[in-house]
Amino acid sequence: MTQSPAARVLDRAALADVSLARRVVVKIGSSSLTDAEGHLDVARLTALVNTLAARRAAGGEVVLVSSGAIAAALPVLKLPKRPKDLATQQAAASVGQGLLVAHYTRAFAAHGLRVGQVLLTAEDVIRRGHYRNAHRSLTRQLELGVVPVINENDAVATREIRFGDNDRLAALVSHLVHADAMVLLTDVDALYTAPPTRPGSRRIAVVDDVDQLAELEITASGTHVGTGGMVTKVDAASIASGAGVPVVLTRADTLGAALAGEDVGTWFSPAGKRVTSRRLWLAHAADTRGRVVVDDGAVRAITHGKKSLLAAGAVAVEGTFEAGDPIEIAGPDGAVVGRGIVSYSSDELPARLGRSSAELRERFGDGNDRELVHRDDMVLTRR
Repeated sequence: MTQSPAARVLDRAALADVSLARRVVVKIGSSSLTDAEGHLDVARLTALVNTLAARRAAGGEVVLVSSGAIAAALPVLKLPKRPKDLATQQAAASVGQGLLVAHYTRAFAAHGLRVGQVLLTAEDVIRRGHYRNAHRSLTRQLELGVVPVINENDAVATREIRFGDNDRLAALVSHLVHADAMVLLTDVDALYTAPPTRPGSRRIAVVDDVDQLAELEITASGTHVGTGGMVTKVDAASIASGAGVPVVLTRADTLGAALAGEDVGTWFSPAGKRVTSRRLWLAHAADTRGRVVVDDGAVRAITHGKKSLLAAGAVAVEGTFEAGDPIEIAGPDGAVVGRGIVSYSSDELPARLGRSSAELRERFGDGNDRELVHRDDMVLTRR
């Protein structure tokens, strides 16, 4: 019988030690940086920086993913609470981001450290070229001894191209910078078997398999200044740990203990080997442009046979896309079984559906018998 995560009491040292991680991504949300009125709390920000600076002084590298731009702007713009309409959110983010990074710059400067502001949109990890550029920029900043402070570029991002919260962004950044560990800071000290205030609720010390959490009641509550909740943090931990990056989820005031490798928060064990950037991008960051529906034989071939998807197994095309775009691959029942980079446009595909490689060569000429989706450009969502 599979053991519940709630029963896990393994010594953290038996798994790994965050204190030995060379490069750590730390994510902090608005609710952990604000006061009771929802305004940026400089004392909390300074305490965070002091802990991260100590890590740097000990020889580690730190990448900070920080929310808080809109919260920083609320008193300046005389807004009573976080605005709900996109235009005002973007205006507040534009004003607040400068204020936020100014506070970080001063706080890190007290320790002789420099800050680099990095604002990302979903396009920066959806588009392959942008992803490579972001990797090069962040890597170079770390080489120069800079502490990158990353936030979503809320001032220009639309609803269609937003991460929606910085938890998922932090998970993708952890992979992008080849982090050795990620720390997700939240309002509670750990993940619990039920809401922490409920009698009998217990801390989950170790999560070996995120699927084991399905039976638990994980609340999705947000705050008046933030956009995320425990559900988004578990999703982010799943992305990072699934990509081979261990994760600690804990409260902001226990960050020092977490970085020291103490048994605080909830530890998400890395699942197997680190995946390639391309596969992580396909699985979690790519914005699919359409769908190809395939027959049962093709489903078996790509899921169990680990084969490329051929035109012979495709039966329908949905959506509009170009060659090289990410698409979904669905079985005859409509269930998505994978994602991949398609070799043909949605205009080209209908004439090729159900045709063998020989038929493709005969009708369209040599070079037109390539796979619809090559195995190297595919990730499975169902096995």
